[in-house]
Amino acid sequence: MSANGQYDEKFMRCAIEKALEGIDAGQSPFGACIIKDGSIVGRAHNRVWKNKDATAHAEVEAIREACSMLNTIDLSECIIYSTCEPCPMCFSACHWSRIKKKVFGARIEDAKKFGFNELAISNDKMKRMGNDEIEIIGDLLRAENIEVFKTWSARKGSRVY
Repeated sequence: MSANGQYDEKFMRCAIEKALEGIDAGQSPFGACIIKDGSIVGRAHNRVWKNKDATAHAEVEAIREACSMLNTIDLSECIIYSTCEPCPMCFSACHWSRIKKKVFGARIEDAKKFGFNELAISNDKMKRMGNDEIEIIGDLLRAENIEVFKTWSARKGSRVY
């Protein structure tokens, strides 16, 4: 495996850890990690139920944290790792914050299989339609990310939105 592959796996596992923390806190099975120059500048799990906020997705929460930590809205030197392919809202947040690269694990179709009310618009399609320059890498550790959904699904009281 290339050094870049190991690097990507390391930070995807950070996102997975955040998703599992969220599950333990009664949240949905999504996590995100943002890095700049090899260091974590933001990481979060989904907080939709905790915050009673439909926009509190893991990617948005991680972007908020990274912007605060870096004291800017320009994340053009950052990479986001997400346990699931970002929804259109999260894709847009990545676009507006100018994140240069997005790496995700499970796909939107996987989230739909677990009952989430996802719009079936792939990140590749949004990139083409919006003429966005973001680099997209999908399916990284996909099986492990689907296991996160299974862990969440097996928990008593798990809720979709």
